[in-house]
Amino acid sequence: METLEKPTVAPPRRPTLDELDMPTGKKARLYRMMYEHGPGNGTLMLLPIDQGLEHGPIDFLVNPPALDPEFQLKLALEGNYSGIVFHIGLATKYMQQYAGKVPLVLKINGKTNIPSDAQAFSPLDASVEDAVRLGADAVGYTLYVGSPAQDRDFLQFNQVRQDAEKYGMPIIIWAYPRGEAVKTKGGVDSLYAIDYAARVALELGADVVKLNVPEHEKISADQPKPYNEMNEGYAGGIARVVHSAGRALVLFSGGSKLDDEDLFMKARMAMENGATGLIFGRNLWQRPMNEALAMSRRIAELMKSV
Repeated sequence: METLEKPTVAPPRRPTLDELDMPTGKKARLYRMMYEHGPGNGTLMLLPIDQGLEHGPIDFLVNPPALDPEFQLKLALEGNYSGIVFHIGLATKYMQQYAGKVPLVLKINGKTNIPSDAQAFSPLDASVEDAVRLGADAVGYTLYVGSPAQDRDFLQFNQVRQDAEKYGMPIIIWAYPRGEAVKTKGGVDSLYAIDYAARVALELGADVVKLNVPEHEKISADQPKPYNEMNEGYAGGIARVVHSAGRALVLFSGGSKLDDEDLFMKARMAMENGATGLIFGRNLWQRPMNEALAMSRRIAELMKSV
């Protein structure tokens, strides 16, 4: 991973919780995750376990003990994460002994990866009311920006947003560019696509937005102007999309497994360029427990210091 580029956009200052205009219930739940758990200094370190639905068991074969959600719950507890991300089945069957000890983010929509992404859409598999019943501190929603099914996605999310407002539940949008139209404009991980996804999440009402880091190794001429001429570099791409997310707090994902130094560098660059936090899953729980805990603690110390 190249790290020497200087951003052309100044790194934004991450907003504090006190600066955000949101209902008391949302603020109280975010406070628990941002100050009472995890690094505890207004940042978020989340452990997502939604890959079983999205990818099937294949991701767990790298580290067979991780097939049992108790593995990730132990990692989240002992690694002092801000929260763990589960779909409804895992949250219902495995959270009882960890209630109040590990904050829950209930992912309320999802899909398998068996069909083509050409019509990318994640239907609801749970509700905001389920999240309240289970004691969750936030809900997660996957939004496919640019998909041909985007109109259905917007309508479905609008109902989720209304329910979240009613119950005082923060919403984390997994903002993912998808579809053939996005691919012809530079690709799903281009700066154009990720920047657009960040802005859409803000416009639709996300309290927190989860994004991939934009591609930085080459400029794509297929991107619309002026993105086709931008050479932001790694840090600059992060800073730009954080700016576009405005008052929606930004989490950057880990993606597929990286080596230790690339993972740590990704964490550092995200935090130094305005991110509120990190949501690293496979990069942590695909390791043996002792290695996963060591890396989790290393990342948490970084987040406390930036």
